[in-house]
Amino acid sequence: MLVLGVDSSTQVAGVALMDDDRLVAELFFNTQKNHSQRLLPMLAAMLREVGVQVADLDGLAVSLGPGSFTGLRIGLATVKGLAHPAQKPVAGIPTLDSLAWNAWEVPGLVCPVLCARRDEVYTALYRWQEGEICRLTPYQALDPHSLVTSLESYTQPVYFLGDGVTSYWEAWQSLGPRARFLPSTGTLPRAAQIARLGWQRLRAGAADDIFQLKPFYLRPSPAERQARSK
Repeated sequence: MLVLGVDSSTQVAGVALMDDDRLVAELFFNTQKNHSQRLLPMLAAMLREVGVQVADLDGLAVSLGPGSFTGLRIGLATVKGLAHPAQKPVAGIPTLDSLAWNAWEVPGLVCPVLCARRDEVYTALYRWQEGEICRLTPYQALDPHSLVTSLESYTQPVYFLGDGVTSYWEAWQSLGPRARFLPSTGTLPRAAQIARLGWQRLRAGAADDIFQLKPFYLRPSPAERQARSK
């Protein structure tokens, strides 16, 4: 089952192709360039290199957020634009869930943190149980110091990952030796995780309605906040 994964939820741009549980190809750029200019050329280059066309795909998966409002819209519009004409199923994957999979079987809590502006991070708390990642808390947007306070009630090590790690380094360090960090190669979102989780969903017949699928912003977008203030 060939599944294409797309992630443009942060400043990272990524595309990947899974053939069942085998990663066939992945392109990853952390150069902070505009996703609207980069994403389609990345997709075309990867598919051309592996000799696959959109018609050959069995489905597509896309990161839904939370994350960059603009990046999420670009990623979802790209996937819908490919999937709808070709009548391919689509699976939307929460960004924090996919990021947590980077911390495979760590012996403690997994805490992805993504920059959410306004001195906040998008986050949730996870734990590995019998080879599966289990989310322990709701998806949240909160300031890093409040997050650290909530983590003080746990006794296990906490593994932080995401683009919020370096931005709020001092806050995480206040947990002392319980604060752990992944290598730089595993701390950012990966399209391969989106493709793999999408493959699992689509294999189980759990495709999303492409017409109802929307970005998961977690909090109101700037346009929504402006409309409410009028």
